[in-house]
Amino acid sequence: MSPQKNWQAIAEGVDTPKELLIDGAWVLPVAGERMDVISPIDGHVIASVSLGAEEDVDRAVSSGRAAFEDGRWSRLAPSQRKATLIGWADLIESHRDELAVLQTLEMGKPADESWAVDLRSVGNTIRWYGEAIDKIVDEIPHTEPNSLALVTREPSGVVGAIVPWNFPLTMAAWKLGPALAAGCSVVLKPAEQSPLSALLLAQLALEAGIPDGVFNVVNGMGARVGSALAGHPDVDVLAFTGSTAVGRSIMEASARSNLKRVWLELGGKSANIIFEDADVDTAAKTAAWSIFYNQGEMCTAGSRLLVHRSIHDRVRDRVLEIASQMQPQNPLTPGAPAGALVSATHLSRVHSMVEHARGQGEALLTGGAPVLGDTGGSYYPPTVFDNVSPDAFIAQHEVFGPVLSITAFDTEEQAIQIANSTAYGLASAVWTTDLSRAHRVSRELKVGVVWVNCYEEGDMTLPFGGVKLSGFGRDKSLHALDKFMDMKSTWIQL
Repeated sequence: MSPQKNWQAIAEGVDTPKELLIDGAWVLPVAGERMDVISPIDGHVIASVSLGAEEDVDRAVSSGRAAFEDGRWSRLAPSQRKATLIGWADLIESHRDELAVLQTLEMGKPADESWAVDLRSVGNTIRWYGEAIDKIVDEIPHTEPNSLALVTREPSGVVGAIVPWNFPLTMAAWKLGPALAAGCSVVLKPAEQSPLSALLLAQLALEAGIPDGVFNVVNGMGARVGSALAGHPDVDVLAFTGSTAVGRSIMEASARSNLKRVWLELGGKSANIIFEDADVDTAAKTAAWSIFYNQGEMCTAGSRLLVHRSIHDRVRDRVLEIASQMQPQNPLTPGAPAGALVSATHLSRVHSMVEHARGQGEALLTGGAPVLGDTGGSYYPPTVFDNVSPDAFIAQHEVFGPVLSITAFDTEEQAIQIANSTAYGLASAVWTTDLSRAHRVSRELKVGVVWVNCYEEGDMTLPFGGVKLSGFGRDKSLHALDKFMDMKSTWIQL
């Protein structure tokens, strides 16, 4: 956790750019429109920022293209890009307090968590790809003596990056780190709920020496700025983290335009599977954390808890105990276990899905209604349903809030079948002391990530991404560089 800090005082003193970043300058949008950024903590307006549109995307993409073609970044030696990215990571670390509190003001997560988890990840990600890029080598396949074959990796061009509000800086870093390390230019579209932290991140990039035009930021609504990037004929790669519905529209826009490569990290309905031989206390405590952490606003949230029937009551009772300890508070309060949902609109969506489940007869054990309404903020407590049928609405649809469904199972085969029974395939966890079972079940789960006797563990060496309606492509690790580099084969007859 973060050292004890006066987050309220830091929030009152923080400042960040409010305009669009295009070609190294802070500029007003062509149409002159603005947008209020509203804090879910208490419903007040934090700031007014420039609201971009299609013509601003055109300017940003043109800037990125010019920078890419003249080689001011794309043709630098990898060691030079490395030095700049590491310098940027250093600046991120020195401005960690301001970035953390901006993120909390925008999207409502506890400031302690923003500082200790998110901002650690952001700096580490940029530094990791900076350190990695001069270790990536090309290939010389073995051929006949009278020929020479070369396999080279070249930066793909202009990248559009569209990132969500739940981990706004971490998700941005997962795109920016490998794309910039590879030598691409980037146009970043932050979520409309969380532009301020992205703008400060961009300002630090300029200070670190990222050349003008290489990194651009266009705030705006997804229906305009996001769609414009997805359909732009001069964007070479589009990397997106967000909902499955928007991911579909991005794929369609790519098909209608220039067939740009699209990389999607989408929703999830992840299962925690606790077998009868597991460490029940640790498994139950971690399962509760995996859904209530970050107010449940995680694509990997462990929203389905599958428990062997013989330990169901013990696990349920422990989960309810942890839920009582993770009630939301003002996220600027040091030690707050949970904060606010990102907006009043999202609060309403989460609650409507809970009400739908109750209307279908699901057994609500705790939570189930907004709290702290007198604050003007968007707070929802840990909510638990028990004895949920695997095909129930609440067990099949992503809520993206602190809402857990508990389902009992009797056999290993049944657990696997239930875990694989949704359209999503992002992550899952297996809790058992039986090593053979851990391997068997992990192999059978149709997901991109499996945790065994833990949840949300890993580091930058491990690829992250899903299958089925959770998308494709991988963030993190050296494999993420593949998204932003083209492989060229050259045959030379000697």
